[in-house]
Amino acid sequence: MEILGIDVGGTGIKGAIVDTKTGNLLTERHRIPTPKPATPEAVIETICKLVKEFDWHGPVGCGFPAAIVHEVVRTASNIDNSWIGVNAAEQIEKATGCPTHLVNDVDAAGFAEMEFGAGKNENGTVFITAFGTGIGTAIFYEKNLLPNTELGHIKMHGIAAEDYTANSVREKENLDWETWGLRVNEYLRGIEDLFWPDLIIVGGGVSKKFTEFSPYLNLQTPVIPAQNRNHAGIIGAALAAKKVGLK
Repeated sequence: MEILGIDVGGTGIKGAIVDTKTGNLLTERHRIPTPKPATPEAVIETICKLVKEFDWHGPVGCGFPAAIVHEVVRTASNIDNSWIGVNAAEQIEKATGCPTHLVNDVDAAGFAEMEFGAGKNENGTVFITAFGTGIGTAIFYEKNLLPNTELGHIKMHGIAAEDYTANSVREKENLDWETWGLRVNEYLRGIEDLFWPDLIIVGGGVSKKFTEFSPYLNLQTPVIPAQNRNHAGIIGAALAAKKVGLK
């Protein structure tokens, strides 16, 4: 089944048509910068441009940087606060004419990793974390998602973990890989103590540099990089739409 997967991020809105049976992209990924401010009107207009770019008239899965409950945006991370309380799927469907399903962006990436990537052979508890502008998380047990975990907000040194350990903090503070890797290790040890996962998958753009900081990780749980990299959100958004039966 072919579904248009869209990944809404803080800096870019990306999309491609996905073969949900194989996880392969059937088109080149197309990216449009995220509008500033990222209001509902501006983001939906950008999504419409992506739909037109692919001349698409079928179902759309959309990964979104927010907690999503029954298609309604409940938080706003790297998007405008005016999104909160909006039934985004309904608004996107109205603007594009395409049946749409919304899912948290890291939950979407998790679907891709569990189906086609680093977690496909693990049926226990899998913790997926994406280090980027903030820290996004997803938890799967026996391939089933616990949606909308916000574990980038647990406290470290009196502040949110993502304000201490996100990749954006590494860049802003110009941290070397050892210093940052030890912060990541501290964060993941806290997760290990809380959830005792069987596997931890590290995603986000920094996963491409996994070998730079992995020597500083010292956990009981195996830690491996995500396999789908920048395509994970797109693939997973399409899979999420398939799972809810969009046609």
